[in-house]
Amino acid sequence: MAGGITETGELYSPFVGLVYMFNLIVGTGALTMPRAFAAAGWAVSLALITFLGFMSYMTTTFMIEAMAAANAQLRWKRREQEEVDASDSSSDYSDDDVTCRGRSEPETKPILSVQRSGGHQDPFDIVERMEMGQMASMFFNKVGVNMFYICIIVYLYGDLAIYAAAVPISLMEVTCGNHSCSAGGLKYNDTDPCWGPVTRKDAYRVFLSIFTLLLGPFTFFNAQKTKYLQMLTSLMRWIAFAMMIVLAIIRINKGAGEGRPPAAALGGVPNLFGVCVYSFMCQHSLPSLVTPIADKRRLGVLALANYALILAFYLLLSFTAIFCFDGERLHDMYTLNFTDNCAVLGVDFLRYFLGLFPVFTISTNFPIIAVTLRNNWKTLFHRDGGAYPWVVDRVAFPLITLAPPIAVAFCTHNLESLVGITGAYAGTGIQYVIPSCLVYFGRRRLEPVLGRDAINKHRSPFRHAFWVWFVLLWAASCLMFVTANIILTETHK
Repeated sequence: MAGGITETGELYSPFVGLVYMFNLIVGTGALTMPRAFAAAGWAVSLALITFLGFMSYMTTTFMIEAMAAANAQLRWKRREQEEVDASDSSSDYSDDDVTCRGRSEPETKPILSVQRSGGHQDPFDIVERMEMGQMASMFFNKVGVNMFYICIIVYLYGDLAIYAAAVPISLMEVTCGNHSCSAGGLKYNDTDPCWGPVTRKDAYRVFLSIFTLLLGPFTFFNAQKTKYLQMLTSLMRWIAFAMMIVLAIIRINKGAGEGRPPAAALGGVPNLFGVCVYSFMCQHSLPSLVTPIADKRRLGVLALANYALILAFYLLLSFTAIFCFDGERLHDMYTLNFTDNCAVLGVDFLRYFLGLFPVFTISTNFPIIAVTLRNNWKTLFHRDGGAYPWVVDRVAFPLITLAPPIAVAFCTHNLESLVGITGAYAGTGIQYVIPSCLVYFGRRRLEPVLGRDAINKHRSPFRHAFWVWFVLLWAASCLMFVTANIILTETHK
């Protein structure tokens, strides 16, 4: 996420971009959403997820506008450097005179008059992949850049902790007898036996240790997600989601649905907020997803269609879940509700497929996220012209990347809380605060060189400054509400 300008790679159509964006957003968070819906009530959940989907769409349009502004800024800098180089090669003036002419004169000449004179490329064309960190470096001051990296590092730590807990939980459920038909859908305690004297909690920690030993070493090297691995995990994901939705609908139609969710339960709202924010997260990956789209004329329509589809999918998954299963028996990982009761799914192979599905899909993402976090740490402490010692580069940074999330996973495997906290705090920063600040300061930064009449063809439909301040005020209010609720909850324990 932090690094230089990279190649856009192979271009693809807007439809393929829609599919990629859909797959990017719908992930682990969706599996924790049914339990959060049941805890908050169906009416409150419907209203909140619809509003949060709208807010996420708005900040997605902010990100697209900021990417276009960053591309225009980059073209301006390149043109400025070309003029300096041209002056150096053709002028008889001194170096000081050249510098003065090359750096001050162009500042008064709008970029549009130069770019459009050739009639070739609009300055706001998104052709360079500008990552969030690069845009922060362009538009923020040093404090703002550091705050950005701290925010994204905290978010990635939460991501890794969620992944590190989800895989051992699934393995524990598969191997501790919870897939036998005698389980009857009952929920087990951590102190219940798994293998003789070994409790379920002990088994979870054994699997977590194995998970760390197998995937942890990737943090010390570079890992790249291959195209075919991505295709395989996406196929498995949609087979699993489709199975869960269809099975829940069949069970409800047979009159065997056990769920009687309340309309509203305000105590579950803070956690639902965090889960929904986490489940709509895509802003940090938009540059690598949007830039290769060949036809970008309707990016706003593409984003709107995606969010409408994703909202419909989340509602279908969660509403079938809360009316199919008793809210008290819903697992943090929704797949487990189909693997511990033969009355729901009687085919052994399919039950094991759903039980192990998070293991394969999440395990392929863990090294990617870990390497991304490690690189962000390096960028945060980067010193111009200085290289890190081998021990720091190859040992220290990977260790500070891997140790905290594994430690958190050893202490708790409450996925609902991990997702809720990650989404409510770091997720709010990445999804709301950073895109709003990028578009606000991007507009201010480019106005002196572009002129007031310049029109960003990728500008957000929410172009008035009111919307930026509305998002920031909403984010601040949510953080205060969630924090106050956590304090009150801990006080009454």
